[in-house]
This record gives sequence, structure tokens and C-alpha cells, in this order.
Amino acid sequence: MICPRKCGVNRNKKELGFCGQTGKITAAKAYLHAWEEPCISGKNGSGTVFFSGCNLQCVFCQNRQIATGEVSKEITKERLSEIFLELQDKKASNINLVTPTHFVPLIIPAIERARNEGLKIPVVYNSSGYELAETLKSLEGLIDIYLPDCKYYSDEIAIRYSNAPNYFNIAIAAIDEMLRQVGEPLFEIKRSTEDKKTEGGETSDSLNDKTISASLYNELMEDCEDDYLGPLMKKGVIIRHLVLPGQINDSKNVVERLLERYRDKVYLSIMNQFTPFGDLSKYPELKNKVEESDYEDLIDFAIDNGIENGFFQGEGTDMASFIPAFDYKGL
Repeated sequence: MICPRKCGVNRNKKELGFCGQTGKITAAKAYLHAWEEPCISGKNGSGTVFFSGCNLQCVFCQNRQIATGEVSKEITKERLSEIFLELQDKKASNINLVTPTHFVPLIIPAIERARNEGLKIPVVYNSSGYELAETLKSLEGLIDIYLPDCKYYSDEIAIRYSNAPNYFNIAIAAIDEMLRQVGEPLFEIKRSTEDKKTEGGETSDSLNDKTISASLYNELMEDCEDDYLGPLMKKGVIIRHLVLPGQINDSKNVVERLLERYRDKVYLSIMNQFTPFGDLSKYPELKNKVEESDYEDLIDFAIDNGIENGFFQGEGTDMASFIPAFDYKGL
């Protein structure tokens, strides 16, 4: 069993799981992605591998082409390892595994091989939060940054939009395990070659990159210019919550409970980028975008509840242009 669906199928015999995939790795794109949180994308972009299939299958999914497996190219675990190294050679800020859950047993040897062959940048596990803690334990020591969603508090909403009963409790158990593995957030200030030069003009290995805590990162970012991306995350957990139209009370429940449980041990990324996508005829409430006043209300709520480590989004994020073209680039 890899995920909470517990399908019971033998994907190695080409049987399809709930995720829509067999036991072979499939993906849709691998490239430098600029639209993650600033400390993930950085200046060069996050080295992102978009895997095909998904164990959650939300009705409003913006990446539905790949979630359903409509766009998928089979690759070996050896090729996946090569992709990681190619992205590093392109100066990626990290390796970003998007929707990797159903391929974990094959991703593990790919990371191990890449590390043995020189992979040094952090590895990000970017998922829906619908995870088994036991599966995550198999990744210990291989993942540096966990980037899970925490989508719903209400079981009714989780079932309606993702057919995922007990979603919140499952996600919390998964996040607990993620935090146990990687600990509290750390960031790294990369020094340029010029910064590392001694008075004689030589580059000194003793002038290392600087690791800073979340509190120092927050202080550094507080009064920065809008185009300043700041240090990259080196280790830690960022929990994403996507606000859905008409579900502000559920969002408040999610935010309140995450802050109660984790406080400043994680970052909370509250997103307003919901874009109506696909056939929503059975879900008319999702045909609208999130009201700006609702999002502002939620941010105020988070601040009133003591959020210290957080990312908020500005205007213009609810556009289809932010959805990548899944064209098999980089595979």
C-alpha cells in the first residue's frame, strides 16, 4: 500500500490504481518552474518534474491533463535520475517532485543514484497531503523540503470535491511525519563567486554559504523590494492551502488548526489562485473565482491567530496562464 486509497491492485501487472497509473513512472514535463513560493523557485526556477496521475483527483484540478494521465510519457528510474542531474546543471534551485506519491518506490532509487552521481541541491516533495505516513518514512533522508497541501477541514467538502473521507486527519498525520523528518525551516543565502574572493583575488572555500533560521528570513523579507526573492529554503515544511470560492469558513478551520498545531515550526502558504477549470456543471459553486474580500478576511484571520511564518498571494494569480504547457519538455 502506497497511499490512503489502498486500491489493492497490482500496478506491476499493468493494473490501474485510483491514480490512473501502472507501476511504471510517467511524467508530463521537467523544467525550471518560476511560480512556486519565492524561497522554492528562487532566481533560476525550481527544477520541477510533473508526474502523471494523482491519488486525489480533485474535481477542480488545474492540472487535470496530467492528473488523469491524459498527458503522460513513460520514463525509467534511471532516466529520472538523469533528469535530476540535468536540472541541477541548468542551475535549478532544487529538484521539485510534483504529485509523486504513487511513484515513491521508483523515485527512491532515482534520488539515491543521482545523489551518488553528484546531486547536491535540495529535493522537494510537492503533494496533495493525502499521504500514508508509512510511505513517507521510506523517504527519510532523501527529502529536504516537504510542500504538502492541506485542502479541507470538513469531511463533507473533502468527499464532495475529492472523494477523500477523513482527508484532514490523514493530512495531519502525514505532515507530522514530514516535520519529524526535516525539522524546522532553514534557509540558505548563496554567496556569489565575487563575494567569496579574498583580497588576493582568489576564491576561498572557507567563505561558505550562510544558513539562517525562519525568524532571520522573515526579518530579511519584511521590508524588501517586491522583486527581491530572498534566500532559498534549505530544509523545512511549507503547507499550502488553496482557498475555494464560498468555502471561507472551512479555510478558517484549516488555518486555525494548523496554527494551533504547528505555529512557527512550518510555513503556511495561503493561496488565492483558484481558477475555474474543466467541466464544473455538477459543482456550480466552483464556477466563480475567490472573492477578494474573502481572501483578505482569511489573511486577517491568520494574522489575528498569530501567524508568523507565512506566504500570501497578490492579485493576478487566478489565471490559466500560470498553468504550464505539459509538452514533455525535459523528459
